[in-house]
Amino acid sequence: MIVIIDYGMGNLHSVLKAFRRIGADAIVSSKKEDIAKAEKLVLPGVGHFKRGMENLREMGLIGALNKKVIEEKTPILGICLGMQLFTKFSEEGDAGGLGWIDAKTIKFNLGDKFRVPHMGWNNIKIEKDNKIFSNLNKEDYFYFVHSFHVNCKNKEDILSITEYGKKFISAIQKENIIGVQFHPEKSHDAGLEILKNFAEET
Repeated sequence: MIVIIDYGMGNLHSVLKAFRRIGADAIVSSKKEDIAKAEKLVLPGVGHFKRGMENLREMGLIGALNKKVIEEKTPILGICLGMQLFTKFSEEGDAGGLGWIDAKTIKFNLGDKFRVPHMGWNNIKIEKDNKIFSNLNKEDYFYFVHSFHVNCKNKEDILSITEYGKKFISAIQKENIIGVQFHPEKSHDAGLEILKNFAEET
């Protein structure tokens, strides 16, 4: 069973609907007992980094997530804000994150030529072989909407790069921890392929 974590931040039911479209057994839950028995986890999210961390803390979920993800090595997929929360720190609210990835979340600084947030369709350049991007084409585009991006200290944690005014990291992986900056649930067939790969291959 895949548990999509409800912590009050974002588009949970569109993520659930996408998993159900591919035939995955998935639920939305904020219950620690559901997290404890999950085979895989998804941390989606749209909104403010600091508020997201506050919600996880207030709901008592950080300990349950650390046990499941760090100790038990349960696969987890972070989407958009969810991926950013994996980092150690964000400039958005000067807030600490979960610290699972040695990285910071920083604001786009693109001058006047490119609008922030980065919103719309863009492609990705896959940096290393991985199961999450199996069966994708170079022509595939994904839907982004974000004002901040992740800056990894370790290059081996980078799965893909995207260009918008400058190159930025659009997907990361460290062992069982996977994050994508784009929204696979809004990215048509290519996005569904990523969710299918996560459900079946990771």
